[in-house]
Amino acid sequence: MSVLWWILLSGLAMSVLALVGGVALLLPERVFTRVVLPLVGLAAGALLGGALFHMLPEAVRVLGNHLEVYAWVAAGMLSFLVLEQFLHWHHCHRPVAAHRPLGCLLLVADGLHNCIGGLAVGGAFVVDVRLGLVTWLVAAAHEVPQELGDFGILVHSGWSPRRALAFNLVSALTFPLGGVIAYALADEVDIAVLVPFAAGNFLYIAVGDLLPEITTSPVPREKVLHTASFVLGLAVLLGVALLA
Repeated sequence: MSVLWWILLSGLAMSVLALVGGVALLLPERVFTRVVLPLVGLAAGALLGGALFHMLPEAVRVLGNHLEVYAWVAAGMLSFLVLEQFLHWHHCHRPVAAHRPLGCLLLVADGLHNCIGGLAVGGAFVVDVRLGLVTWLVAAAHEVPQELGDFGILVHSGWSPRRALAFNLVSALTFPLGGVIAYALADEVDIAVLVPFAAGNFLYIAVGDLLPEITTSPVPREKVLHTASFVLGLAVLLGVALLA
């Protein structure tokens, strides 16, 4: 099988992982409502862990431990602050419940992250098919908890479960797109700066949007559950980084 076919099939397989949130559709509505915020906590941990344990170390490895890396992180955070402010302003004539820009921000960040992941996996396949498979497995290991969390965030933001699942799948299709771009351009274009930029996107969403959501419950048991979900998301991504 040619390298291009490996890239296409692995990219499509990664996109299918976006459907993992569909398992929540099998739950009774009452149960699903109770697990949404724990999923948000899981996503906050996964996004933060992905940025701190995977994307930033990779950016430093490729670009060096220079101020440029952290400037791109700051640019990623600033871009999402501006985007969120614009979305709030653009929809300001609607009731608050009718618009939650968090879902849109998440899809944009996830689409960019998936595209970068596709570029990385595609580049690895170009070097060696075995290296591509290993890189894909590492990427898939952190996609599962993140996709579960993303699904919970979209539903918590007011999206219907089916719509959340569909748009999650659409954002995941940027992964095979990134792989094809990597194959077409090979080593001619340096897209490494997108890694710390996307890390900044993830940090903004995790710290600015998600963590405040899981700290609002006055019930001690729920506080413990939400905190544990957050720690689990961090721990999974740390574990993947240590095993990689």
